[in-house]
Amino acid sequence: MDEIVLRALAKWPNVPSVYNWLTLDRRGNWLVKGERIANAAVVDFIGRNYERDAEGRWYFQNGPQRVFVKPAYTPLVYRLEPDGSDRLRVRAHTGALMREVRGAWIDERGDVLLETEVGIGLIVDRDLPLTLERLQRASGEAADDTVLDLLASHSATGDPDLLLALCGRRLPLERIRSSEVAARFRFDPEPRPAPGEPEC
Repeated sequence: MDEIVLRALAKWPNVPSVYNWLTLDRRGNWLVKGERIANAAVVDFIGRNYERDAEGRWYFQNGPQRVFVKPAYTPLVYRLEPDGSDRLRVRAHTGALMREVRGAWIDERGDVLLETEVGIGLIVDRDLPLTLERLQRASGEAADDTVLDLLASHSATGDPDLLLALCGRRLPLERIRSSEVAARFRFDPEPRPAPGEPEC
């Protein structure tokens, strides 16, 4: 968290939180009341000060005030990028580079999710080709040109033969329903004020 934010928290500790203003879309863009934030400095500031509380609510600490975030799907969006060798790095929409990928899932729509040391996140759609290149069968063979058929059948049946090779690991690509993601990974998809708490 930025030093200026920590100082503001210490100076004004009881500022009411903000709800229903800030959204995270499926591509990792921040939106205020439906309008995308285009200013790079503001985007970076939000990313550096984005955290979760004990109730699984993700928020942006804006000085002394918490601005709770409503994610379009998951509270994190992951991008894949080459690391200079034959491996890919995983970077969150906040700009943070992930150190550990703990699991991989595919939902009924074909969206691929990763769990890292920070939390669960959707792989951004534009990185689907890179994701497909990393699919393998449990035997170690690369998935061939029928990979889309494999994915379609996997999302429907949970075929245990499919693995995702990422960050030096071969992760079973487990099946999950999109409606189960928030409960499974313990985040609040729609933060609301507690009874009696003011809503700014």
